[in-house]
Amino acid sequence: MQKAKNILITGESGFIGSHLTKHFVTTYPNYVIHALDCLTYASNKNFTKNLESFSNYHFHKIDIRNRNDITQLFIEHNISDVIHLAAESHVDNSIKTPLLFAETNILGTINLLDAFKKNASGKFLHVSTDEVYGDLDIGDKPFTESSVYAPNSPYSASKAASDHFVHAYYKTYGINTTITNCSNNYGPHQHCEKLIPTVIFSILKNKKIPIYGTGKNIRDWLYVGDHVGALDLIFHKADKGTTYNIGANNELSNIELIHRICDIFLDKKYHANPRSLISFVPDRLGHDKRYAIDYSKLNRELSWKPVFDFDTTLKSTIDWYVKKTK
Repeated sequence: MQKAKNILITGESGFIGSHLTKHFVTTYPNYVIHALDCLTYASNKNFTKNLESFSNYHFHKIDIRNRNDITQLFIEHNISDVIHLAAESHVDNSIKTPLLFAETNILGTINLLDAFKKNASGKFLHVSTDEVYGDLDIGDKPFTESSVYAPNSPYSASKAASDHFVHAYYKTYGINTTITNCSNNYGPHQHCEKLIPTVIFSILKNKKIPIYGTGKNIRDWLYVGDHVGALDLIFHKADKGTTYNIGANNELSNIELIHRICDIFLDKKYHANPRSLISFVPDRLGHDKRYAIDYSKLNRELSWKPVFDFDTTLKSTIDWYVKKTK
């Protein structure tokens, strides 16, 4: 019999949060899931609306910047564990409004850590990004858990700071924390501002596909189902104070990825000539050249590896968006 837990999942109505919340609510009926989101522009409560019929699911519309509301939530609902995904995450927006990213990603995380330190006894799982490591040149070895932090955007700087605070609370106060740093996610429900949905919606609307610079910047792609599986395993099995990188060895330049998406649209007869829509635009400020994740520690210590095929899930993701727009 699983021990009852009152788990707070922040960022519940975002992309990864919605998938993770559904997984935990349906897979662990003895866990009471308290889902939290302030429902910004990037949220969509419809993703988890069907969970309202589950007795172990409770939703709270709270902004993690509101320290009093966070503290009260922990006290009233006897929160035992936290899986923290809530964040401002779009790099372009961070360039325009860096203070918002500092307030949410740094101060909001501190509010959660303080409430956890005072009231909880379980695990604080902090979900972060590979962007905290900066970027790589072609031929450089992928990021490991010992890579030096070198963030290059206001977004990655805010996430790096939040990572440091989580680690500092573990070292200073002895709370049970784990940090994960993942590569770029993709899959159904992702907000249209992200690269893959941007390309898909551009083709569906027969509009230009914007590509920063030369399109040669490289990213490592992780299917959301693999990410959820890794977070589940890490939440239940990771030791106190550990950090794990989560990736899938799917490195592609942006132009290579867009060509793949275009070819899938052509093969499925969703569009007659999608590559004709490709349009190069001025590069993003401080655009990182390459990200790549080494997840061998996670494989070695917790026996995790990605199970979803990239091409298969990219096709199913495109099918999901096509169906959604009909």
